[in-house]
Amino acid sequence: MSTHLTQVGAPDPALKNSPIFDEYDELSLDMEFEAGACYFNNVSYPIGQYVLSGSELLHCEERGVWVRRGEKRTDHL
Repeated sequence: MSTHLTQVGAPDPALKNSPIFDEYDELSLDMEFEAGACYFNNVSYPIGQYVLSGSELLHCEERGVWVRRGEKRTDHL
């Protein structure tokens, strides 16, 4: 993971956003998520990308979903 993380802000419900799951949520194979990228406020991010939403660290994972990976202090970026 690079030391510079893109700050994406809060998700705007009027824009395209991929679902965000907690780190320990089970992703059911029955769920209809299948994308080659994650979206946050209409911006596409590749699988494997990390971003910050406020202080929440999000990781774009297979099937095009965001997974919360903890928090990062933003006063030390």
